[in-house]
Amino acid sequence: MALFRPAKAPVRGAVVLVTGAGSGIGELMAVGAAQRGAKAVCVWDVDAAAASRVAHEIERRGGAARAWRVDVADGHCVDAAAASVLAAFGRVDILVNNAGIVTGKRFAEMTEDDVERTFQVNVFSLYRTVRRFLPGMVERDRGSIVTIASAAGLVGVARQADYSASKFAAVGFTESLRSELRHSGSHVHTLVVAPYYIDTGMFDGVRTRVPLLLPILKPAKVADAVLDSVERGDQRRVLPRFANAVLTLKALPVPLLDAVTEAFGVSSTMDGFTGRRRGGRTAGGEETRRSEKAS
Repeated sequence: MALFRPAKAPVRGAVVLVTGAGSGIGELMAVGAAQRGAKAVCVWDVDAAAASRVAHEIERRGGAARAWRVDVADGHCVDAAAASVLAAFGRVDILVNNAGIVTGKRFAEMTEDDVERTFQVNVFSLYRTVRRFLPGMVERDRGSIVTIASAAGLVGVARQADYSASKFAAVGFTESLRSELRHSGSHVHTLVVAPYYIDTGMFDGVRTRVPLLLPILKPAKVADAVLDSVERGDQRRVLPRFANAVLTLKALPVPLLDAVTEAFGVSSTMDGFTGRRRGGRTAGGEETRRSEKAS
């Protein structure tokens, strides 16, 4: 049986939309898409000033961009912004769902509001954005849906009972969407990206026991890797490459899997977590800051 492959999604000439593009890898992906020749970059962020700053930077470099203040946890806000994007450009060719938050709390300290907020931003927003832009891609039989998930969506991590669960959901969402598109014969491309911790500030205080194998990732390298994967037609990208081992390790008996993850210090990575502090709260849990993406 021949392998079914979706059509590749070149960035050059594409209308690219990045959520959470006001800082971190979202900003780098938005600027990078413009540098690769995107027709236009739509910059979405809950921080209007940050979104405008990124759009202006893209324009300063000779690209085309527009900024929208969008709270992806608000369905009405997403619908209105999506309608505005389609009115302005007629289509979105590459949708990068990057916005995300983290609380970093132990389970006993986590409130129901914490969990709901995490899932609103990290999971339910995927349904909101894809619902608005996928129909056009299917009609044209081309395009790309990119989900920035996390290595924490491949294996559970201590102090991430909300975040890790939301990233498992993001991975499952993308895999199911890929299956549905393939089954229907659509060539629309999907990509799920599962990075280890990224040095953006969202996960300030985390530590890695084996930096040679599981380093804290550089934002620029992750942003480039995502855009490279879109253009190659990759459907899954785990960063760093060594983290792919977890996909094999999951087949081990649970006690052995736990022993391996403890040996690599996975469960202790969050012991020193602080997040980026703003007004006495961590950036990951701040309602007004949802743009940075990491593991």
